Amino acid sequence: MGALAGRRVDLNSDLGESFGAYRIGADDALLGLVSSANVACGFHGGDPRVLAATVAAARERRVAVGAHPGYPDLVGFGRRDLAASPEEVTADVLYQLGALGAFCRAAGVPMRHVKAHGALSNRAVTDPATAGAIVAAVRAYDADLVVLSQPGALIDAAEAAGLPVAREAFADRAYNPDGTLVSRRLPGALVTDPARAADRMARLLAEGSLPTVGGADLTLSVDSICVHADTPGAAEIMAAVRARLTAEGVAIRPPGDA
Repeated sequence: MGALAGRRVDLNSDLGESFGAYRIGADDALLGLVSSANVACGFHGGDPRVLAATVAAARERRVAVGAHPGYPDLVGFGRRDLAASPEEVTADVLYQLGALGAFCRAAGVPMRHVKAHGALSNRAVTDPATAGAIVAAVRAYDADLVVLSQPGALIDAAEAAGLPVAREAFADRAYNPDGTLVSRRLPGALVTDPARAADRMARLLAEGSLPTVGGADLTLSVDSICVHADTPGAAEIMAAVRARLTAEGVAIRPPGDA
């Protein structure tokens, strides 16, 4: 067995983000590699047919399904920060949970977790009001759903509300020293070399830290590792991460699995 024998981690990706005639992400390849799929709910990406097809494909591959709600921003792919009040965030997230929940129910697939998308996620990590608004929506819909997020305000709010949580790290993104992600507008924001991504995630699980753009190490607790489906070479990155971790003896399981 490898050096990480006995450890377990979830591998997740944000899927179902295609819309109409527009195809986004390496969904089919990633569904063969991940243990959890975060399915877009129609606000930043996805449409009813894409939601149905993604849930069905996840069921076929035995991949856990979760909701991936974002700001109502198809044009900006949910990656633009919007001036939404907490009440608006709660209503928007609850609406999206209900949308995906309908397709899960029709397919006989349990919805297991919730992971906010893009700018909504970034704000929720640092803004307690937005974090509380998302938690309010999750509690209203199903308090057994796992809240999947980077460490920060959203994890804190979910734990305070008694919701199950899973802490997330990103194999394909660079980090600032404060634990936030490097803006996609800046060079070096993406980690696209599969071997480098795999090395970083293996180190994170072994040592609980990874390097930041400033050179300092960042301490992180991780339950789930993400590769974004629209990152160039996403499937190759996830395949390298999965191969490295399994070779080290890590069990790949969705959050909450026995």
